Amino acid sequence: MNTQRLLTALALTGGLAFGSIWYWAGEHWSVYATTAAATDRTPLYYRDPEGAPRWSAGPTKNDSGRDYLPVYDDDKATRDPLKPKQQADTSRKVMYYRNPMGLPDTSPVPKKDSMGMDYVPVYEGDDTDDGSVKLSLGKIQRTGVKSEPAERLPIRVSIKAPGTIQLDERRVSVIAMRAESFVQKVANVTTGTHVKAGQPLMEIYSAAVASAAADYLATITSDKVGQVEKYRSGSRQRLTNLAVPEQVISEIDKSHVAPVTVQWSSPRDGIVLERNAIEGMRANPGDVLFRIADISVVWALVDVAERDLGSIEVGQPVSIRARSFSGRTFSGKISVIYPQVNRDTRTARVRIELDNPEFALLPDMYVDADIDTADGAPVLAVPESSVLDTGSRQAVLVDKGEGRFEPRAVKVGRRGGGFIEIRDGLAAGEAVVTSANFLIDAESNLKAALKGFAKATQQPSDGASGDATGAHK
Repeated sequence: MNTQRLLTALALTGGLAFGSIWYWAGEHWSVYATTAAATDRTPLYYRDPEGAPRWSAGPTKNDSGRDYLPVYDDDKATRDPLKPKQQADTSRKVMYYRNPMGLPDTSPVPKKDSMGMDYVPVYEGDDTDDGSVKLSLGKIQRTGVKSEPAERLPIRVSIKAPGTIQLDERRVSVIAMRAESFVQKVANVTTGTHVKAGQPLMEIYSAAVASAAADYLATITSDKVGQVEKYRSGSRQRLTNLAVPEQVISEIDKSHVAPVTVQWSSPRDGIVLERNAIEGMRANPGDVLFRIADISVVWALVDVAERDLGSIEVGQPVSIRARSFSGRTFSGKISVIYPQVNRDTRTARVRIELDNPEFALLPDMYVDADIDTADGAPVLAVPESSVLDTGSRQAVLVDKGEGRFEPRAVKVGRRGGGFIEIRDGLAAGEAVVTSANFLIDAESNLKAALKGFAKATQQPSDGASGDATGAHK
C-alpha cells in the first residue's frame, strides 16, 4: 500500500512539473514567435498582458513583473474590447489624447481618467498653428453660435449726463424803487401767478416821483419851453431815471395831469417768483418788491464727465428727459460749454437752451440729457457683443467657415448704438462671432494649453526614465 501511494505521488509531481515546463515553453515560444515575426514592424503601443485597462508607449512590465504585449496595426488586439474606441480610426495620425472632461491633462497613448472615461484623440489636421479652433456642427448648434459680417455704418455715440432746469438769466426782471416810496395798494397777484406785460401790480406814492411828474407836466404845458425839445426830454428823463413805467409818462402827455400815486405794472410776461410788496409798507431804494421770470425758454444745466468733453461742441443736438414726465422728451442744442471743471466731481457744466411753451419745465427740476455726438461718417463697425475686452486687449473671433474660428486682436474706437468701431485688425465683410464667443474663446485657450502640454510630454527621455512614462491608469 505504501509503495502504491509513493508511485502515485511521484506521478503527480512529474505531471505538474511537465505541465509547468510545457506552459513556460508555450508562453515564451509565443512571445518569441511574436517578437520574431514583428522585427520589421513598429508597435503602436503596448498593452497589459493580463487584460487590465492599461497601456504604455514603450516596453514596460506590470505589477506582476510580466512584460506588456506590443500591439500592431493589423493585430487582432486592435479589436480588443478593452482598447479605447478612439484607436479604431487608423486613417489619420493621432497627435495625442486629451482629457475628456476638458482638464489640462494629455497623454501620448490611450488612457482612461479616474471615472473610467476614454481620453479623446486629437488627430493631425484638427490642430493648426494659426491659433484657430475648430468646432463640430453639433457643438455649434448646441452653444448657439451666431456670426455677422463687419460693415461700414455711422456710429451714434450718445453721452448721458444729469442736470437741472434753471431760469434764463436774460428773462428775469425785478421791480425795485429807486427812491423812498410807500406801497398804497397791491393787485391780486401772488407768488406763482402768471402775469402779462403791462398788467398792474401795485400803486406807489413817492415824493420824488410826484415832484418829477409835476415838473414834467409844467415843462410840456409851458408856452416858453414846452416846444423846446431839450427841455421836454430833460424833464422826461427824470421820470425815466426813477423807473416810472412808460405808460404812466404817456398818460401824463395825454391828460396833462400829474398823478399823486403811480401805478406800477409788470415789465414782461412771466410768473411771479417773489412778492414782497405789502400794502402800507415803506420801500427803501433798492428793495425788491416783485421778481418776475419768463419761463417760455429755460436752460438745462447738465454736468458732463471730464472724459467726454472732447466729444461735445456747441450746436450739437440734445434730448432732454424730465423725470416728472415719463416718455416725454424736449429738444434743444448746446449753447455754452462752461470753461471750468469741478475739482471734486471732475465734470464740466454745459448749458442747453430749451423751448418751454407749455411751462412744463420748472426751475430746479431734475432732468437727464442725451447728447448726440454722431458725425454721420460711416466707419467699420461690429456688434458690441462680438468684442472680447479684457481692458488692455480687445479681440474678435473671425468665422472662417466649416466650423473654424480664428481669434484676432483688433483696435477699437467709438462705441454707441450697440456697435463698436474697428480701427484696425478686421476688414469689411469678414464674419465675426456675435453669440457664444466666450465659449469659443475658452475652447481656444484650452486647446492652446493642451497643445503646449502635449509638446512637453512628448519630449524624448533617457532610458532610465522609460518605466516612469510607462503605464497610465
